[in-house]
Amino acid sequence: MRTQALRQEVATPRTSIQLCLLGIVGGTCAALLIILFRLCVEWLQSSGFGSLKAWFNNEWPAWLLMPLISVMVILVIAYLTGFKHYRMGIPFVIHRVKYHYGHIPIRTTINQFFGGMLALAGGFVVGREGPSVHLGASGSSFLGQWLRLPYNSIRILAGCGIAAGISASFNTPFAAVIFVMEVVLREYKIHIFVPIMLAAACGSVLTRMVFGEGNELAFLSFNAFSEWMYLYLILLGVLLGMLATLFNNQLMRVMTLFRPVPMIWRLILAALITGTVGTILPEALGAQFIDVEALFNSDPGTLLLVAVLVCKVGLAVCAIGLGVPGGIIGPVMVIGMLAGAVLLLPLSMFVDVPEFTSSFALLGIAGMLTAVLHAPLAALSAVMELSYSPEIILPAMLVIVPAYVTSTQFFGNRSIFIRQLDYQNLPYAISSIREALEKTGVLAAMQTDYKIFYDAPEKAMEEYLSHNPTHIVVQASVFEIGVQYRLVQYNVSLEHDAHPLIYHEMEGLNSQSTLHEVHEQLKRSRLGAVYIYDQEPQDIIGVVTWSTLQSYLQKAHY
Repeated sequence: MRTQALRQEVATPRTSIQLCLLGIVGGTCAALLIILFRLCVEWLQSSGFGSLKAWFNNEWPAWLLMPLISVMVILVIAYLTGFKHYRMGIPFVIHRVKYHYGHIPIRTTINQFFGGMLALAGGFVVGREGPSVHLGASGSSFLGQWLRLPYNSIRILAGCGIAAGISASFNTPFAAVIFVMEVVLREYKIHIFVPIMLAAACGSVLTRMVFGEGNELAFLSFNAFSEWMYLYLILLGVLLGMLATLFNNQLMRVMTLFRPVPMIWRLILAALITGTVGTILPEALGAQFIDVEALFNSDPGTLLLVAVLVCKVGLAVCAIGLGVPGGIIGPVMVIGMLAGAVLLLPLSMFVDVPEFTSSFALLGIAGMLTAVLHAPLAALSAVMELSYSPEIILPAMLVIVPAYVTSTQFFGNRSIFIRQLDYQNLPYAISSIREALEKTGVLAAMQTDYKIFYDAPEKAMEEYLSHNPTHIVVQASVFEIGVQYRLVQYNVSLEHDAHPLIYHEMEGLNSQSTLHEVHEQLKRSRLGAVYIYDQEPQDIIGVVTWSTLQSYLQKAHY
């Protein structure tokens, strides 16, 4: 009974204690899964591939073999789970959230966990936020499936899991909330915002308990600079917008070019490219922020800094474009840091370069995230949260706006996630009617005040309707294969020989369904009703009529 009351409450699109508690529990589940993932990556890097380096007198054989070994194990796991389930990452999650209420297939989650772990430890230039988003959404939505919650609340739980996953991955709860609302859900509703905010907070608390208070970008601090440099920030934004467009275009070109090639050979090619470049320039491997910190601390020359930037861009394009399981945000942030540091060098005659390297690295992150993902607010909140400095807001805005305008208006660049969704033929846009109806579960709209007549004569139903004209009357016909329900109403047609009663065949919908599924059943006839069942399709627990559906469409909160 308590579970049923919970389902009834969260079927309604409003902020409630129950929904907030679900956000906390879902966020906790997702955060624990991400923490386990991060610990496994660290263990594999230290114990697994760390031992590989110890077997050779030189490190270059290890740099060459690490990606190849990772790919071989990834392919074995993909074979065991089924190659058709090798679909993962943020674009896939956006599609599942929009069209499947956030339900993530378990086999894709297994592929993402182990594949992401091996790709990160193997030195590929991919980020851990892709696995974090996928695993977070899967872990949190699984809770909703286990509790058999309405689909509208499972979608919110998936958003909670994504926010908790990003927060647990980067220790940036505010940026995680903005990312979910701006990139994944693409809408702002208070009853969605509150549980997602709580989930992000849970992710941040848990990751701080395990990995410490700071974030991995704590080595970057913002130093205020003179106002005359603000003009250069506009140019910096333009250049970052151009670099982001180049990155997106080359990534899509690689994906399109190698589309006919089987996945096995694509992954092996990515491993060979990554391993070869790694033997020549180890600094170009991976998308870990600690490597950028070490590079900045070593006082690199201009040639080395440019070489690492070029190789990072090339390796990220090859790894992601050829299907290595990993995220794109981590590489984009690393590329942004390196690009910001490189674009500071022309000012070396006027400013102390080491003093402002961190500042320009942060601004590089803001510009690249904005132009690549088309998420300016998420980019602004990320750099503000990573730098612990509100003074970065104005300079970041001066970089974000020209980066976004340059990328979109002058070069026609779109969000990389949207381009990947189009490339994979995964739908992501839904109509306004569908979006409105999917926010309400059938449990919140169904009418339970109905009368069922089992194989009763027509006269009995007509007499009942004459005394209770506003009640819902259902006729149940019992057959060997089950029960068939029909809605019984007065025939209000003006035909002379019209029958006094009219019957509408009723289809059944699961109690987890939303009003969108009701609309799909009734939109052709625009009359009648559907019945709602809980466990067994024959056991009716409520009725949703076309008139009820219309009233929900016309409510002001939509």
